Parts: sequence; C-alpha cells; structure tokens
Amino acid sequence: MSHDGVRLRAVMRSVVFLTAGALAVPTLASCGSDDESGKPLAAQDIAPAGRDLVADGGTLRWAVDDVPETLNTFQSDADDATTRVAQAVLPAMFRLDAQGRPQRDADYLESAKVVDTEPKQVVLYKLDQQAVWSDGREIGAADFAAQWRALSGKDSAYWTARNAGYDRIEKIERGANNLEVKVTFSRPYADWKALFSPLYPKDVMGTPDAFNDGARRTLKVTAGAFSVQKVDRKDKEIVLGRNPHWWGRPAKLSQIVLAAVPLDKRAAALADGSVDLAEIDPADASRIALAGRAKGTSTPLQGATPTGKDENKNESRQKKKLSKKERKALAKFLRRQDALRAFTVRRSLEPAYTQLALNGSEGPLADERVRRAVARALDRTELAKVVLKPLGLPAVPVGSHLALSGQAAYADNSGALGGQDTAEAQALLADAGWVPGGPVKDKGEKAAGSEGKKSKKSDDGAESEGGSDGQYIVGEDNKDPQDHTKKHGHGDESSKHLADGRQYDGRKVKQGGAPGAYAPKGTAAPADAKTGLLAKDGKPLALRFVLPSGTGSESLGAVADSISRMLEKVGIRTEITKVSDDSYFKDHIASGQYDLALYSWPASAFPATDARPIFAKPVPAADGSLNVEQNYTRVGTDQVDQLFDQAASTLDEDESAALVRKADARIWAAAGSIPLYQRPQLTAARRTLANAGSFGFQTPLYEDMGFLKKGATPSASPTRD
Repeated sequence: MSHDGVRLRAVMRSVVFLTAGALAVPTLASCGSDDESGKPLAAQDIAPAGRDLVADGGTLRWAVDDVPETLNTFQSDADDATTRVAQAVLPAMFRLDAQGRPQRDADYLESAKVVDTEPKQVVLYKLDQQAVWSDGREIGAADFAAQWRALSGKDSAYWTARNAGYDRIEKIERGANNLEVKVTFSRPYADWKALFSPLYPKDVMGTPDAFNDGARRTLKVTAGAFSVQKVDRKDKEIVLGRNPHWWGRPAKLSQIVLAAVPLDKRAAALADGSVDLAEIDPADASRIALAGRAKGTSTPLQGATPTGKDENKNESRQKKKLSKKERKALAKFLRRQDALRAFTVRRSLEPAYTQLALNGSEGPLADERVRRAVARALDRTELAKVVLKPLGLPAVPVGSHLALSGQAAYADNSGALGGQDTAEAQALLADAGWVPGGPVKDKGEKAAGSEGKKSKKSDDGAESEGGSDGQYIVGEDNKDPQDHTKKHGHGDESSKHLADGRQYDGRKVKQGGAPGAYAPKGTAAPADAKTGLLAKDGKPLALRFVLPSGTGSESLGAVADSISRMLEKVGIRTEITKVSDDSYFKDHIASGQYDLALYSWPASAFPATDARPIFAKPVPAADGSLNVEQNYTRVGTDQVDQLFDQAASTLDEDESAALVRKADARIWAAAGSIPLYQRPQLTAARRTLANAGSFGFQTPLYEDMGFLKKGATPSASPTRD
C-alpha cells in the first residue's frame, strides 16, 4: 500500500464495508445541493464492458497487502483485504455508487425506508424473496437481531472495534412476514443506511465465541456472488469461488484469488503472471506506461533501466561492451518490460485524502494563531500538483475534512481559514509573539516544538483547544482584490461564510472584527520578516515534521519538502524526521510525538457518525490521561461535537448535510488539520480484464468482473496509456 498519505485502515472500521469508518469527508448553507457537492474530480477507470462481452470462467489473481488476520470486518485488526472478501461474499443493504453515496442493493433489498418517526424512528426493510444464505436458510430478522446485539456495546464479551449506530437501536423484530425486518431506534439516527452492511449470519454474530474467533479464519456461511473456498496462509492467498446458491446475476469469473504481494514486488509479480490486478506506486505506473508505448518497436525508449538510470543519459554506456552480469540484468529487465506490455495502468482518485496534521497539544502549535499561520503559509494547489500532476490526475486541493467532491455532504469550506497569504501568516506569528532576529539561547535549550517543554496552554497563557467558538470569521480574506487573494487564485465571492452557519450576502467582514481567524487589526508583518527565522523567549520557532520511511513514501517526502520551503518563507523552520512504518502511528502519531505529520483519512458516506471520533474534542480520562479517540491532532471544540451530534440525529438528509458543513467550517477555523489532496489510485490491470481497476468511490461489482471475449473491446474509459 502506498504511503502517499499513510492511512489508518486498522483504526477506522466502517459500517459500509469499512470505508465509512471515519476516515476519513461542506458549506454553511442551510441545505445541501448538487452545486455545492459537485462531481467526483476523477471518474473511475475500470474498463467497463457489458456482461455479454465478458467470457464465462477464468481466474482473476488480485494483489492484496497481506492475508487478513480476520474475516470479521467489525474487529479492530480488519484491513482492506477483509473488506474485499466481505464485499464479494456477504450481503450489504446499501452499497456506494460512483459519487460515494449509498444506494439500495437490489439483490438483497426490495425496499428500506423510515416508516415512523414518532414516538420512535422505525425503519422497515423488505428483503428480496430469493435472498438466502449458502446453507439454504432465508436471510431474515434473526440475522439482523444477532448483529445488533453483538455490536450494540452492551455485552463486553464481544470484541468489537466500534458500535456506532447499533447502540441507538432499541429493538429488532419480524415484520408482517419473514421477508420484513422492523428496526426501532431509541433515538433518531440519520445514518441508518450505514447499518447491516455487511450483514453476517447469526452463526457468526450469535455468541461472543463465534464473533471473536469463528470468523477470523474462514466464513462457512455466506450470501454473495462468491463464497470463501480456501484461506491458505502458507501460500498467502484467499480463494473465492462462485456461490452455487447465488440468485443474482451469475459471476462471470470462476474464481478470484486474493494473493498477498508486497507493494515493491508487484511489478515483478505482474510481469511473471502471478497477478492480473494490483494497486501500484507511481514508479511502477511509469514503467508499465513505458512498456506499453514500446510495443511494436525495436529501439529502447527513454526511461528506467535495470540500474534505475535514464537511457538518454547513458548512450555512451550502450556503446561499451557489457559485462556478463550487466547483460544478464539487461536481459531480465527487457523480458519483464515485454511482459508488462500486457498490462495497462487504470487511474483515478482514491476515496481518501491526505492532510497535514498539526499537533495542538503542546509547544507553539498549542497557540491557534501559530496553527493558522502555518495554514496561511501553504499553497495547497501547488502541493496537490506535486503528487497529482505527474500522474495526469486533477490537482485540485480538497475543500472539506468530512467529504470529497461528489459526495452529498461536500462543499469547499476552506474559506473559514483563508487562502495562502504570506503577509497574513507573518502577522499572525507576530501577534503570537514570534519575531525575527530575536535572541536565541544556543546551548542547553531545545527549539520550541514537540520535543521542547510541554505546555497545555497557548503562549498568551490561555488554554487553546481549537479557539473560542463563535469568534471565528468564516470567510475569505477581505483584502484588496489586487492583493494576495487575486495573486493566489482566491478571488472575492458573492457571499461570505460566518461561523454561525449563515451566509451574509454583500456583508464585509473586517479584519479585527471577530478575533481569532486573523491577526488583530493593525498587526502588520514585521518589516524585516524576510530576513530570517523567528524566535520567542530565546527559542527558535522550529517544528518537528515526522514522516514514514517505507516503500511508497517518496511522494510524502516530496510534499513535506515543499511544505518546509513554504513555511521557511514566513520564518518557521522544520526538522524532518523519517521513522519506520511500524512505529509511525504507534510511537509518533497516536502518542502525539510530532508537531507536523502527513497521513490520510478515508472519506465516509456517513460523516456525521464516522468522522466524529477524528475531530471530537479530547477529554480527560479517569486515570488523568487524555482520551483523544482518533483525534491525533488533539484540537477540538464543544461546538464541533454538538454539530456532529445534531447531524447524526437529524432525519432530513439536506438538513443533516448542512450541519455537517457547519462542523467542517469550524474544523477548518481551528486549523488542527489541513486537507491537501485526494489520494491517487493507480491500478495495473491486464488489458483483457473488464469491469475492474481503479474503482474510485464505487463498491466493486464482483459478479461483473471478467476477461473479455476474443475480439471484444471495453467501453470508453479514461485510461491514458
């Protein structure tokens, strides 16, 4: 898995095949609209083809990171491979479409809707009459009830990762017949469509022992287009075969083999035929693209050689006599390149975004003015270009913490903080007491930062946990349009967004009118701000920037370098530290041992539920420690928590989306994390493989995947090579 924005897959477990788990995804208008939500920035790239063009039979070998430790998606050590198995073999009441929005799965549901709201919310599920488990038993209320009891949180004997939503259910009962399931909630729950996706049989959920251990190594009873035939830990693969009891469209493939292949071994596995489909890193994508362009030529193309050097820089070397070892390496390289011509790279954007996290628990970043200064120093469009432009993907910065473009809750709320503005960043730092050329104690003193003296208060002595709610100016900088706003592409808009959740058309928000979002009126950037780094109380302003060092982390390093140069322009020094992948989250992010860090969250179709743990205000635990849930920046506010709670309890979808947008605007204003770009999704696929590749938001249709019939061609697709 690429570390371009390392993702917490094991931490966030979603109720929609685990992609709704935080993760993880809004303007302040009173209701949602398609204009605000927009469209996905990149279409999925799966070589779509009608089922009549796809051959019956065949085995698809699909690379995964590892054989999963568990096949139970609701356990804490579930991963992407767990999700992939569950999608192929288990029922889901709702799946995600190409815009990341939940849609009823007609193979299992005839309908599902809220039938009562008073005195309690009641949802009635009407199941497809053909829906049965692989043992022949009908899917019914007993399965729903068993899953609810296991995930409700009331029985600690069940080792569950989380119980969001299930803890709001009061009872589950049979409806008018065996095909109806009636779910009554103890309190309103907007994200009810997130529940029972996937749905496990009562045999798995019925007892703590079955839940904790029964579904870790195998799934004996399933109800999807495929079933689990074998979990082979020795050969590191899972074999899925056609489910003979499946009532939907028959699976085109006979088998899907999920083979564990490390990211740095995937190009070789593709070349030797070990896999047909694999997510890859940008370097391997370039190699496959070069191989494809070389088809039909006898002259070597410019590009990577076995030694990693460009051919055009080694013309003289080609004229020299190669050693036996070099000839052998070249022959092997050319054989692999020839084999890679059978593959293409399918490109889209992953439903996840990379963010810059700012640890607000101590040091300079405990002061919200310094966090805002960091944010105002960044040109997010340029940072997106670093990663996405070379891949031919749209380099558009993400405008929301809680949704991505195309999703119902999306709107660009970055105006709550303001765009790139060097002068404003310098003014904020000056207001916080950081000045250029200040006296610095050379010896025996650490730079201000996470390794310096811990402080729970900001530099002016006031506690800072994201600022004083109600004081944020939520809108873009009201500067002369000839100034930085125009220069950096953040021009004036017809309305300004304020933190009370309303829009004020034509109303100007003056600097200093509401403290917090900007430096106080009259605070100018120091005249000599360009001459050096900043200091305060004898300590230089230096921030520890922690990054992973493993395979696939190169793009993160490039982004970090660009961020460091941008911060240096406003007087902030960064100290980049690269650590092993194994310790990155455990020893640094989760424990708060960093000032700045880059990692990713998956987008959720249900942000009111799934994003709350990421942005909830940390609270003291009984033992005196700080309970941060998944909020590793330690920045949160009571009002953000309240908005999440309101959104999760509002059954009107437009109103709920509007509340999510309000929460996002406040998260922007607190400047604990800065969304940068949507992650690239690069998938190498055999050219004859249809309906598979880079899926974007959409849940894959496993029954439609397969190899094209001879002479058949897929529909138009955005593939670039």
